[in-house]
Amino acid sequence: MAENLPLASVRVFELGNNIAGPYGTWILAALGADVIKVERPEGDDARNWGPPFWNDSATIFHAINRDKRRSVYDLKNPTELEALRTRITQNGDVVLQNMRPGAVVRLGLGSAALLDRNPRLIYCNLHAFGAEGPMKDQPGYDAIVQAFGGVMSVMGEDGQAPVRAGISVIDMGTGMWCAIGILAAL
Repeated sequence: MAENLPLASVRVFELGNNIAGPYGTWILAALGADVIKVERPEGDDARNWGPPFWNDSATIFHAINRDKRRSVYDLKNPTELEALRTRITQNGDVVLQNMRPGAVVRLGLGSAALLDRNPRLIYCNLHAFGAEGPMKDQPGYDAIVQAFGGVMSVMGEDGQAPVRAGISVIDMGTGMWCAIGILAAL
């Protein structure tokens, strides 16, 4: 954490994996925030998205998780789960989560539970299909949202099946907008 950067005094807890949430917290880390990436014991799924690999993890994982501290918690273990809740509410300024819809609430890590313990906490919920509407409880990630949003319909060649964009444009854009929202809330 660089002391001369604008978010040097901000501590962020990242609950999630893949691209969207980690990309958003990477932006905050680049601005000096102390980002704690909470990982399950087996690690973030993005660790296996290669090749290429570096230090036994995919390079995309390293790219969007640099400048973060890793903290491992077994969220199936009640003692570790309570320790995480306490750590977040006593030491955190921001939570960004992109777990499956409903998962954080079932774990007692949802916004209501954590804000009850620390009302000053900024909590960013990131879901593929939003917080309202008929698909709010559906899981999703970049390729699915590219298909639903029509991005795939303009990719590839005429007369051929739709294809996804070469990079995770939806996830990266979503992470960027989450970071902007958090910056506004700070």
